[in-house]
Amino acid sequence: MSEKILKQYKVWDAPTRIFHWVNFTTVILLILVGFLMLYKKDLGITGLDAKIAIKEIHVLIGYIFVINLMIRLAWGFIGNRFSRWSSLIPGKGFATTLSSYIASIKSGEPQQFLGHNPMGRLAVIALFLLLITQATTGLIRAGTDIYYPPFGSMFAAQIAAEGVDPASIKPYDKTGTDPAAYKELKDFKHIYGDIHIYAAYALLALMFLHIFAVARAEVTEGGGLVSAMFSGKKVLSKEPEDLNS
Repeated sequence: MSEKILKQYKVWDAPTRIFHWVNFTTVILLILVGFLMLYKKDLGITGLDAKIAIKEIHVLIGYIFVINLMIRLAWGFIGNRFSRWSSLIPGKGFATTLSSYIASIKSGEPQQFLGHNPMGRLAVIALFLLLITQATTGLIRAGTDIYYPPFGSMFAAQIAAEGVDPASIKPYDKTGTDPAAYKELKDFKHIYGDIHIYAAYALLALMFLHIFAVARAEVTEGGGLVSAMFSGKKVLSKEPEDLNS
């Protein structure tokens, strides 16, 4: 049996790798704090000050998550070839590429790729859509719940009673608010809260699926996917399908 020749390729640039690990860390922290908020009563956390403090921690971590995501979205237009949206978003001929990749897996000789394999591209796009959903709904809830930027001052002004300084409105306190406007805002925020929670569950499920798929690809296809997110380099045993694309 002939010996496989390994070749190293530079793939992921530094900003993409930094985004990946900052995103991973902040998402895990946000999920943990999110569960703390959901089950605070079961954990014996009932005080208003504690409730607000937990929400503030969640929001502050969320700001790091959002800024990191915004940088990555912009980097998709100016980063290296494998960081760009053109290498992720399915285009002309993608169906054929996906079909060929699936056939190679079934044959026991999976194709190798410098960037994401076709199934990985679909998973990453789904992840980004969920991340954007979480960022958007999270910022809205930060504004409606504790009146934090960027929408907090707008929502506070919306519910403040006539002659009341919106800056004096306090979280979870109806003092100084217009009853009808307060109820309207409460109904509004519940919609975004539900989206935020269900999207978080979907994101968690997709993360587990992503980790499983990476582990499977690591074993069956090689390439050092995990180490590549640290070093930026993949080590492949055959010519990658996307070498010249």
